[in-house]
Amino acid sequence: TRCGNAGILGVCIECISPVTEDLIRRRAEHNNCEIFTLEEVSLHQQDIERIEHIDKWCRDLKILYLQNNLIPKIENVGRLKNLEYLNLALNNIEVIENLEGCESLQKLDLTVNFVGLLSSVESLKHNVHLRELYLVGNPCSEFQGYRQYVVACLPQLKWLDGTAIRRAERIQALQDLDDLRRRVLQQEAEYSKKREKQKRAGLKEATPSNPQNLDHEHLCRNLSTSENTEEDSNQVLNSTTKPLSNQSQNQDVNSYSKDQEREFWETPCAFTPESRLEAHHHLEETRRAKERQSGPNGKAKTPRTLITAEGKVLNVNEPKLDFHLTDDEDNNCMLLDLHVYRHLDTSLLDVDVQPTYVRVSVKGKVFQLVLDAEVKPDSSTAQRSQTTGHLLLTMPKAHGEIKIKKTIHKSSTGKSSNSSMEEKARVNSTHERLEVDPTKCSSVDLANIVPKEQQTTHGPLQFSHRLQFCGIQEKPLSKEFVDDPEVPLLI
Repeated sequence: TRCGNAGILGVCIECISPVTEDLIRRRAEHNNCEIFTLEEVSLHQQDIERIEHIDKWCRDLKILYLQNNLIPKIENVGRLKNLEYLNLALNNIEVIENLEGCESLQKLDLTVNFVGLLSSVESLKHNVHLRELYLVGNPCSEFQGYRQYVVACLPQLKWLDGTAIRRAERIQALQDLDDLRRRVLQQEAEYSKKREKQKRAGLKEATPSNPQNLDHEHLCRNLSTSENTEEDSNQVLNSTTKPLSNQSQNQDVNSYSKDQEREFWETPCAFTPESRLEAHHHLEETRRAKERQSGPNGKAKTPRTLITAEGKVLNVNEPKLDFHLTDDEDNNCMLLDLHVYRHLDTSLLDVDVQPTYVRVSVKGKVFQLVLDAEVKPDSSTAQRSQTTGHLLLTMPKAHGEIKIKKTIHKSSTGKSSNSSMEEKARVNSTHERLEVDPTKCSSVDLANIVPKEQQTTHGPLQFSHRLQFCGIQEKPLSKEFVDDPEVPLLI
């Protein structure tokens, strides 16, 4: 079940995926593929087995995602002085180390690793800005007094495994620190013995003497030798028995591979870094075997026909993408709008424009479309939308001219235009003036603005007795005042 190139420790050099400059540049598309000014990079699920080159190429990193890889050791990150968040979840890390140089580290995620040396958490005391730590899913999280020990060792910590650290909890942990340290060291010793047994068991399984490590080639050799002995006794029927023997041989190999695959996944084993590596290498070897055989009967896949032997170009849509092909007559060009996946990396696209057809490769899958008119490949352009991810191809036509739009003022009828022209000429020839009545041109008389009206017969009321009651002297009334007895008094 192991990779054919694996050594005694079960490590295959071909299965290791190193951190390369090309990998980081492809992951730095949001930063125009510039790695020296990169502040955030995601390298998750890349089968990385060692951290290297990142501290030299990306000195300004603030966020680094390395989850779901095969990293066994924390190394080569001490030069990242600006690193604030490091995610190493789902790896094979057993010891917390080499993080003293990360002066700005605020959050460290080590979820589902193999950290069994809990005392190594004390190396994080130098990271004074550390606020969040995740160790859930590690063997050390099952130790008695695990949380109290971590809280007491890291006074700068605010959150542990997603739970806030209370002040009373920290005081109690500091009081019991000596007892907690003694219990943690005892449990670490027990876990170290257990790990040594697991490593020895893994080495025994990796030895060639194990009968379960037979591969397909050994089976094929045994089958071929047995068939050769039978051919000596049946030389007359060689021509008829050879196809049958080859077919039965393929069936035996396939049945053996299926049984071997089922046995590999159904056999119980401990969850260790070695078992994770073994499962990964097994998947890689299975994938390579399928690529070599490319089918259940060992037949190679027939390549898809893009152009027939007669020279006819076919329409092909392997990625099954939606598209729109429009003919822009005003600009004399063809527009192809290909609905590429929004989050697909642009480096996975390959565009080839020919005079009569266009071909786009999307992650190795071919999209080919025949054009209605001949286009100019040298003048064609390709643009990709930053919001939808669609790919727009602008292909100028080889024949035709660009139409220029002219602004023309349209009139309703010819008669109306002639009449309007005559009216304009008549207006320009005669000057119309406003006539004003000379009687209305007199100067304004300010005295007559308010017309005088005849005074009414009803004058003001008499309040002689009311005024006397209030202590106000009554003024003599004018001669024109007339008192009306029918009008009631105001109270």
